[in-house]
Amino acid sequence: MIREIVFDTETTGLDKSSDYIVEVAALEMIDGQLTGNKLQLYIRPPIAMNLEAQKVHGITDAFLADKPTFAESAEQIREFVEGATVVAHNAPFDVGFLAEEFKRAKMPPFESVIGGVIDTLAIAREVLPNKPRRTLDALCDHYGVDRSDRALHGALIDCELLFKVYRKMIEKQQTLDFGDDGQPSES
Repeated sequence: MIREIVFDTETTGLDKSSDYIVEVAALEMIDGQLTGNKLQLYIRPPIAMNLEAQKVHGITDAFLADKPTFAESAEQIREFVEGATVVAHNAPFDVGFLAEEFKRAKMPPFESVIGGVIDTLAIAREVLPNKPRRTLDALCDHYGVDRSDRALHGALIDCELLFKVYRKMIEKQQTLDFGDDGQPSES
């Protein structure tokens, strides 16, 4: 049994040392299939929302005012991801933020809680070496994944889209056959 967690975060900004997570979402997969077990948490940060970040995800300080802090949510996140391989697009960003938030909450290191990390951006670089853009939006377009219900970035909808893209990327990766010249070709 292979347990993977498709994971995404939304934050107050881009710097893990001075910004904070405001939304966490995760979808559980067993042997490549969604189980229906999911996690979505909104988190009240100790700083005001960066307006540029708010334009990306639409999450406001007013919306977060009555939400729990990360420290109050950390154990729930740890329990959900424990032992699983985390799948994220641009994983160093999400894992870096989670590692910093776990440290601030005096939790065990995030990396020690999970079973490993799969970065779909790294897979996209391998599978689509000539593609100039490998954002989640660009990958949805490339693989024909409908994202019409997504007006703004949101951790849960991005997890749902990433799951579909990840499955198609893995299928594509498994069909690559390396010929005598060492170059990948479709089998």
